[in-house]
Amino acid sequence: MDLNERGTQIVLHLKDDAKEFADGFRLRNLVKKYSDHISFPVVMKSESEEEGEKGEYETVNDATALWTLSRSEIKDEEYKEFYKHIAHDFEDPLTWSHNKVEGKLDYTSLLYVPGRAPFDLYNREAPRGLKLYVQRVFIMDDAEQFLPLYLRFTKGVIDSNDLSLNVSREILQNDSTVESIRTAVTKRVLDMLSKLSKKEPEQYQKFWNEFGTVLKEGPAEDFSNREKIGGLLRFASTHTGEQAQTVSLDEYIGRMKEGQSKIYYITADNFMAAKSSPHLEVFRKKGIEVLILSDRIDEWMMGYLNEYDGKQFQDVARGDLDLGEVETEEDKKHKEEAAEEHKNLLERIKTALDDRVQEVRVTNRLTDSPACLVVGDFDMGAQMKKIMEAAGQKVPDSKPIFEINVEHPLVQRLENEQGEDRFKELSAVLLDQATLASGEQLQDPGAYVSRLNRLLLELAN
Repeated sequence: MDLNERGTQIVLHLKDDAKEFADGFRLRNLVKKYSDHISFPVVMKSESEEEGEKGEYETVNDATALWTLSRSEIKDEEYKEFYKHIAHDFEDPLTWSHNKVEGKLDYTSLLYVPGRAPFDLYNREAPRGLKLYVQRVFIMDDAEQFLPLYLRFTKGVIDSNDLSLNVSREILQNDSTVESIRTAVTKRVLDMLSKLSKKEPEQYQKFWNEFGTVLKEGPAEDFSNREKIGGLLRFASTHTGEQAQTVSLDEYIGRMKEGQSKIYYITADNFMAAKSSPHLEVFRKKGIEVLILSDRIDEWMMGYLNEYDGKQFQDVARGDLDLGEVETEEDKKHKEEAAEEHKNLLERIKTALDDRVQEVRVTNRLTDSPACLVVGDFDMGAQMKKIMEAAGQKVPDSKPIFEINVEHPLVQRLENEQGEDRFKELSAVLLDQATLASGEQLQDPGAYVSRLNRLLLELAN
């Protein structure tokens, strides 16, 4: 190379304890990492591997940033190879988005959705974020300020012309330009996922299986994009009867019964507990689909996802069950009459159970089971209680509502029981059975077993 040509020659004078930076291999790695994509060539003398002699000058950086090229100039294979380089992944990405913004903001983004989840995906404290370049000069590896935490699976590059080259993480946290880029990049990732779900549903299902639980953090963390996130969520449901989470909210709404105004769901610790819950009996009878939520995060998520497409969500095991116009006037009248007719039974059960329940009432949820537990409108559900307990936080005291099916033979037998001791035993057994059916643990399993054994012995005699 003729050093009389235009260009810049850099001479480094190193201290004795920094001689490692004079090593050719180390220098080449540093240039590749920090200056691979600047538009000017960085040259070094080549080294002969056999003799270790210095040879001609050679360019050690690519001198071309992939993301600065037009999308029409880049082949899919080049996009995939670049992803593997920046993400240190050996698998192809599921999808990507390449976008250049000019005007009030001047930046380029190249964003990827990986094909598989990293081992530390659920560690919210682990380093994550996009690679940040300023005017094609590498600044940092994990710039987390450009995406919300629930999109931490996204890989890619941000190259801004509006930021300073000496930018730091502290400056990024309080920069209005960064906030504007973050808003736009977040929307682009959500749009990219929405496009994938519509055009390549099988690929989107693969994404959901890997990253769905993380995406469920979105409604709580990103209020302005809740509707977009809602459209990306997938659920198990009574329509499919399968554990796989494949049902979208749009599909659910498309199957809603005439007169149905709410989106019904049930939460439980596992799929089978939810699927076999007695709370679903009236929905099966009327042919109403119910979403089945069994991930640990689900109850917490639904506390922030209040509605979708103008339709409110309702937990089928919480508060008064409103079936809207699906419930006929005859059904409502029948429930009111039953409550009045069996008023004494309800009071008697409440007295027998003492302080174990806050209320006893006639149900409109059950068709086959004798009783069920209902969570109060403002009480904490079982999933949230377990999350708080695991975090070492105090769980507020609350008692369930006990609903009984007055048409069930066991309840009718209970109503005719004259002995108060036996009435208490039967009432306690019904409550314990309803507790187990709801997927919760009994506070005193031994007492339940003893009561059941006594009743079985009485039948045997």
